[in-house]
Amino acid sequence: MSQPDSRADDPASSLQPPPPPPPVAWPEDGVLTRDWVAGLTATLDLCSRSLPADQLPVVLPAALAQRLVLAASVILHREPNLVRVDPRPDQTVVVVGDVHGQLHDVIFLLQDAGFPSEDRIFVFNGDYVDRGAWGLETFLLLLAWKVLLPNCVFLLRGNHESKYCTSVYGFEQEVIFKYKGQGPQVYRKFLRCFEDLPLATIIAGCVYTAHGGIFRGAIVVPSKRSKKGKKGNKYKASSTIDPTLMKLGSLDELLKARRTVLDPPWEGSNLIPGDVLWSDPSLEMGLSSNKERGIGLVWGPDITQQFLYTNNLKVCYLSFIICVLVIGII
Repeated sequence: MSQPDSRADDPASSLQPPPPPPPVAWPEDGVLTRDWVAGLTATLDLCSRSLPADQLPVVLPAALAQRLVLAASVILHREPNLVRVDPRPDQTVVVVGDVHGQLHDVIFLLQDAGFPSEDRIFVFNGDYVDRGAWGLETFLLLLAWKVLLPNCVFLLRGNHESKYCTSVYGFEQEVIFKYKGQGPQVYRKFLRCFEDLPLATIIAGCVYTAHGGIFRGAIVVPSKRSKKGKKGNKYKASSTIDPTLMKLGSLDELLKARRTVLDPPWEGSNLIPGDVLWSDPSLEMGLSSNKERGIGLVWGPDITQQFLYTNNLKVCYLSFIICVLVIGII
């Protein structure tokens, strides 16, 4: 007669955490598949619920995380500042606002709305990290989808995808806590990836999406005559706050802006990235500097109307206003 297992009556044995899943390995051929992304999703979900945060490298080695970030960065770097998303009539476009490290919400969203596919395009409007506990896992999961389906998943930059915000609101500390000695190196890889994220999209030729909003054009003002060179006025871009000089920017200017900055500048000539990421709509008419934030713009309904009319657009979808929206061809 077999003896009963004494462990069944041992309260301590029932409190033992389940063993961690096997480490995630990069595909041997270097090509991500749906099964690989599904496995990554399941592993991240399980670890977020049952594994201490500082044990993540056991399952998700730093080398693999960095390889995934690099693979996505190569794709993102090739995309323009303003990405044109032109769905077919039978395709659905899902626009997603801030997710801020809420891994379980993102997994539920993908399951509920339907996973990215040739029939379903996703546009994420930035703010993947900070505030939530799983910014690292959330962003890596979305990067995996980007690598798998680069023409069906579009990742835009939010104001939190910057060195300043991630150092203040938690993401830098999260990465260093989880990866310890390798944390600073992993964090730097993320920062470089943030610089490669596009700034905005135009969907179906008529829907403008960006994290913050509308942007100013280059301001050209006469400066003092240079002592060297030819006589005459020399013109330069300026960040002058004078509202009489500020004008609405063009899509061509957006395309030409330099987005590869760790922190969008609040002064100087390269102000468009900061405007796109930090600006706020207002009920007051006009276009002016965003004094509350210290960066970006505040604009009124008249400027929205002007922006839409000038660029033959119908709608602006901004993360400071929307959360999740499903649209078709308008």
